[in-house]
Amino acid sequence: MHSPEPARLSLSNITKRYPGVVANRSVSLSVRPGEAHAVLGENGAGKSTLMKIIYGSVKPDEGEIQYNGQVVHIRNPQQARALGISMVFQHFSLFDTLSVAENVWLGLDKSLKLAEVTSRISLKAAEYGLDIDPSRPVHTLSVGEMQRVEIIRALLTEPQLLILDEPTSVLTPQAVDKLFVVLKKLVSQGCSLLYISHKLHEIRELCTACTVLRAGQVTGVCDPREESNASLSRL
Repeated sequence: MHSPEPARLSLSNITKRYPGVVANRSVSLSVRPGEAHAVLGENGAGKSTLMKIIYGSVKPDEGEIQYNGQVVHIRNPQQARALGISMVFQHFSLFDTLSVAENVWLGLDKSLKLAEVTSRISLKAAEYGLDIDPSRPVHTLSVGEMQRVEIIRALLTEPQLLILDEPTSVLTPQAVDKLFVVLKKLVSQGCSLLYISHKLHEIRELCTACTVLRAGQVTGVCDPREESNASLSRL
């Protein structure tokens, strides 16, 4: 018999305290390979803190992280990216005065030449239908185009797990549709997604699993496609 495939990511009893508040309290969560997993909760529920712990930019006080079946201690985002974890933040970290290619180049860990990065951007953009000109200055881009730059930068690290924090909050409906085409293709290729949102219709369209956080604690785990808005809001 084949042993079951390990979870891409498994969190066990993750706790993070700040003065006067517990941002995450004994949070456990599991994401399978090729699964789009929503993390649902109101503002202040602890979603962003949890994602920053996974991405290595916040250190948990307690708990264990396993990645592809191995216990890991993710000390910084560079280590996360080396493991195959990448993140697209809600607020973009792009320099307006630089080109698309220069921004992507700055965000990569490897010592690649700018010309090579430019070529890779074009290839990745073509593969995923992300229409972007590497030579364009960032200050000429729309918000949706800026997000494409962030996604391409993440994809160039060849992630096995992509974290997206409220990715549609600033997008037009047309840009959301384009984003979902990209995300569904990634999932079909075996990439796992952690998708932070409070938009229930988006979660149902994209995700097959959902963890609900309230006040830093897990209050429910479900398949969002089998839940109504009312039942999800009660979890």
